[in-house]
Amino acid sequence: MATSVDPLIVGRVIGDVVDMFVPSVNMSVYFGTKHVTNGCDIKPSIALDPPRVTLTGNMDNLYTLVMTDPDAPSPSEPSHREWIHWIVTDIPGGTNPHRGKEILPYVGPRPPVGIHRYILVLFQQKGPLGLVEQPPSRASFNTRYFARQLNLGLPVATVYFNSQKEPASRRRT
Repeated sequence: MATSVDPLIVGRVIGDVVDMFVPSVNMSVYFGTKHVTNGCDIKPSIALDPPRVTLTGNMDNLYTLVMTDPDAPSPSEPSHREWIHWIVTDIPGGTNPHRGKEILPYVGPRPPVGIHRYILVLFQQKGPLGLVEQPPSRASFNTRYFARQLNLGLPVATVYFNSQKEPASRRRT
């Protein structure tokens, strides 16, 4: 299992967003037919809609999914670290986020400059969370603080992809 966290260390996901953890749930993420693997490139245009996410895990367990960008607005000056893109709680194991409670609606990647990391972090809940308030702002979110507030512990799965601004199409008129 240790090899599954290596790309997270190299990509500074462990450190910038989460602490070292041992993955215990398999999480598959797809944008259309594109399978998200750690460090792969995803164009913003194919990530307009929420990804298709499937989890392993027991149906009796509940999970929280967070998608965040630690590189906002710029990887060299991430003054908005982290920009939160999506929060879903109470996801039954063995299913997908559409079966959970969307706390913060999905917003796709919109990197203004540079290559941004978009990180999907999965936590196992101790039980149903009930009412979870939306963050007051998408900017300056903190995944570790959020997990502490909800008593989620360390992540059970994480995957990240890179995205950068696409060039505007050049049309001749």
